[in-house]
Amino acid sequence: MSRIGAFTARLYRGEVGYDFVGKRKIWYSISVLIAITAIVGLAVRGINESIDFKGGAVFTTPKTSISVEEAVNDAQSASGKTAVVQKLGNGSLRIQIAEITTKQSDPIKAELAKDLKVDQDAITADLVGPSWGSTIANKAWTGLAIFLVLVVIYLAIAFEWRMAVAAFVALLHDIVITVGVYALVGFQVSPGTVIGLLTILGYSLYDTVVVFDSLKEQSKGITKQTRYTYAEIANQSINSTLVRSINTTVVALLPVAGLLFIGGGFLGAGDLNDIALSLFVGLAAGAYSSIFIATPLVAELKEREPQMKALRKRVLAKRAKEAQAAEGGEENDGPGLAPDTGVTPAVAGPRSRTRGGRASGSGSSGRRR
Repeated sequence: MSRIGAFTARLYRGEVGYDFVGKRKIWYSISVLIAITAIVGLAVRGINESIDFKGGAVFTTPKTSISVEEAVNDAQSASGKTAVVQKLGNGSLRIQIAEITTKQSDPIKAELAKDLKVDQDAITADLVGPSWGSTIANKAWTGLAIFLVLVVIYLAIAFEWRMAVAAFVALLHDIVITVGVYALVGFQVSPGTVIGLLTILGYSLYDTVVVFDSLKEQSKGITKQTRYTYAEIANQSINSTLVRSINTTVVALLPVAGLLFIGGGFLGAGDLNDIALSLFVGLAAGAYSSIFIATPLVAELKEREPQMKALRKRVLAKRAKEAQAAEGGEENDGPGLAPDTGVTPAVAGPRSRTRGGRASGSGSSGRRR
């Protein structure tokens, strides 16, 4: 077995691990810093909504040698509005101009044909009314709100309310980061973005539920033992599913990265950027939140219960007693549990020489020396 395989096997069995829960304040601080950056970007730059939300027109030109920068200047000069231009794979241009009416579209189309040196009839114009865009926006946010409510209800029933709260916080964490990145990068938010956002929230929830299910299974009858606290069992749950979480996240990110960097970047398929960026950022944020936010937050909430506080005191008291016994050089006078192992140690006694393959003083008929 390779070193990586051996390490992952030991990690799964709980023989090695990292203290995610114990260092939760570090992860909280990192998340707060990222969230503040995202919120500031959102407040300063705002969301660049597509015409599907604001209404407007999309002009598609035939193949032209005009650059994207020149087309942006021409479109903004013709319309007096901000324009978004994308170079398509066949050399044509896709020009989006928001908040223009049907009456305004024909003069703009004629001006574009003149500036871009193409036939006016060869330019197609698709109009989106502002009322339709407003309806789409309302339905998108309503669908997102319904999704979050159903998630909380399901987790509260299937697990407990503390896990529901932790999962809800993790999902909000993912939404804030994803929307903030869109604001900072300046990509348009389209219906495809909302679809991608709902997709990554489902993925993030799935990853979180896997850890929660492991935690629920390992914490059964936790108050009947004195080996581990709830936080330690929660940490074991994260470590036991860590390899799986990393593998699934990497496998999911690879095709999304292909959509974002190859499809949207090199091939010029700009429509892919709308959904690919939300998937890429959301998948990474979802994997992070399920490991570093959701489960540590559950452990923190759970350890505030009186039963878990009492368990923690018993566990720490037992460990202090065992440490004191070890430092004092005390020996066990009979069978008992070794510290934190549950293994019955052998009876301690003075060593003796062997004779004829048998230990003297062990009940044999040989003479003692």
